[in-house]
Amino acid sequence: MSRALSFALFILVALAITGAVHYYLWARLVRDVGLGPVPYRLLTGLFVALFSSVPLTFVLSTTLPAESARPILLCTYSWMGLMFFLLVLVAGADLVRVLLRVSELAAGRPPLDPGKRLTLARLMAGGVALVTAGMGAAALRGGLGRVSVRELRIRLARLPRELSGLTIVQLSDIHLGPTLGKEFMQDIVARTNALEPDVVAITGDLVDGSVEHLREHVAPLAELRARHGVFFVTGNHEYYSGPVAWCAELERLGIRVLRNERVSIGNGDASFDLAGTDDYNSARFGHGHGEDLERALTGRDESRELILLAHQPRTIKEAKDYGVGLQLSGHTHGGQLWPWNYLVHLQQPVVSGLARFGRSQVYVSNGTGYWGPPMRLGAPAEITRVTLEPGAPG
Repeated sequence: MSRALSFALFILVALAITGAVHYYLWARLVRDVGLGPVPYRLLTGLFVALFSSVPLTFVLSTTLPAESARPILLCTYSWMGLMFFLLVLVAGADLVRVLLRVSELAAGRPPLDPGKRLTLARLMAGGVALVTAGMGAAALRGGLGRVSVRELRIRLARLPRELSGLTIVQLSDIHLGPTLGKEFMQDIVARTNALEPDVVAITGDLVDGSVEHLREHVAPLAELRARHGVFFVTGNHEYYSGPVAWCAELERLGIRVLRNERVSIGNGDASFDLAGTDDYNSARFGHGHGEDLERALTGRDESRELILLAHQPRTIKEAKDYGVGLQLSGHTHGGQLWPWNYLVHLQQPVVSGLARFGRSQVYVSNGTGYWGPPMRLGAPAEITRVTLEPGAPG
């Protein structure tokens, strides 16, 4: 199957699923609540317009300059977040109704009369709308608010005592593109520099768009300052945006791109290995990319401490066998919108925070930006400052 045909099929499937979700929400929140003809028509028209906004979002994000499209995209992407909350709440309410009906049948009670069913449908729709409004407001505040600095102290058994207190500032999943641009990047760079890091690690998904469209928005990264350097590894979104061009652009800005390789941080015996790999899924995109831990990690002095930058947390399942002391990852956004985090956990071994895998540790950032809806609920964005200490992990 050709790439164009595969893409067309993907678009058709995505539209079919989106249409089904909108129909389901319309049926429960409009059709089933017995509205008068005027509000019925108005709300039906609204749902048609909201469905149309989904393909419009992707057309605008790929055809218009980011500055021109951003106000519209903030609204259309926000609807996607609200749609997710509505779907979760309406489906949850339907599940409760089914369980209640099953219990009624088991007890031999008759079903509710039509009047009571209509009242229940209206109460459900009103309750769902109110809860969704509250969740949406909280999520927008979390997504559009100032990114917090998350402080973390991690002990590493092989870290030289001379490097006690060394700091790594991790930035991840910034997703510059449709709704995040140069101003956001400038603020992140200024706040990162204020932390006076020894190392800056950018663990992928920096951009959603081509170098041509986003060059000026990424340009502030050239101002990042760290005593031992600024490093980057690719995330899956770089492969949707032109990985070869982006790796070259970041190198031009003075950022070292680690592609299945390692460098030494420190001087002489007072040093450790810092390695980085291509994204876990990158091999299928070609361009000579693909995660290769063997190339990055074999042949090293195993008495030295080893920190690995890998976009996806699931790399730790193999990395732990190479003696990695700490892996820094992102990708999950901490779930970004509760309760999506429970689904993310089906794919990734860690969704957020620090975890142990044998003698290895992995820290998964919630991410510094957001993807899609400008919303975060239960997973605040972060600039992560990791302070390293020698000693056995706690």
